[in-house]
This record gives sequence, C-alpha cells and structure tokens, in this order.
Amino acid sequence: MKTIILFRHGKSDWNADYGQDHERPLAPRGIKAAGAMGKWLRDTGQIPDHHVSSSAVRARTTLQLAKEAGAWGGETHIVPALYESSVADYIEVARQTPDTADSVILTGHEPTSSGTTRALSGGAIVRFPTATMARIDVDIASWKELGRYPGQLIWFMPPKFLG
Repeated sequence: MKTIILFRHGKSDWNADYGQDHERPLAPRGIKAAGAMGKWLRDTGQIPDHHVSSSAVRARTTLQLAKEAGAWGGETHIVPALYESSVADYIEVARQTPDTADSVILTGHEPTSSGTTRALSGGAIVRFPTATMARIDVDIASWKELGRYPGQLIWFMPPKFLG
C-alpha cells in the first residue's frame, strides 16, 4: 500500500511586489493555513516519508511552513515539473518516489491537484481551496505502478475545518 497526499499551496499575496507568477509569495492567511496543515498531519500521525514541491515560491513556502510547524524531518525535493503541470506530470513525479517511502506529499497547484485526485481515486470530483490536502491510498507495491489501478480517497481536508 502506498499513500499520496496532494497539497495545494496556501493563499498567495496578489498585492505583493513580485515579478513573474512563479515568484508570487504567500499571503498571511496562506502562512497560517500552511502551518495548521503541517501540525494536523503530525497530530494525526500522517507525516509523509517523501516531500516534493513545485518550484513556485508559494508552493515551496507552503511545504516549508507545514514541515516546520509539524516538526517533520526529511529533505524537500523541488521539482519544476509540478509548476504549470498536468495530471500526467504529477503522476510521473510521484512515480519517481523511492519505493522505500510508503507515502509522498506533492505540493502544487490547481487545477492539477483536483485533476490528480480524480485520476488516482477512480473519479472523485473535488475542488481544492488553497492549503487543502487530499489523501489517496493505492494498493501497489511500487510507485512505478501508480496510475495503473484506482486508489481510494481516504480524506479531503481544507484548512477551514481546523479552526
């Protein structure tokens, strides 16, 4: 059994001084939500083994803040292919996860987070508000098999449910 957690970046600051979209930072609400989600994963015993993020500032910062707030260990892998990506890109990135890891978190963007949830869960239709996570369990032995068999959407957690 392998577990994939899809994590949409926190609310970004459209009024910040930034150049390209790739460099847009988080808004205060996004910073708070990222930390809350990281603590929630820790408190529920679901810290992922492998951590991957889009190269966009708002996604990298979201994952970093979640890890810090939840006191997760481990290296973050920055993958440019998760920025302006497709469902196929997300699945291919997850397939690169070492098989020694039973769980992976992919921190990225919409609409790819919801599309990947749909593709991996056999059709669950969800819409990811910012800083939302979804957990999908897939009955596979190797990450290279991801996408061949439908998984099960175990939970869908928007930060607003955490208070």
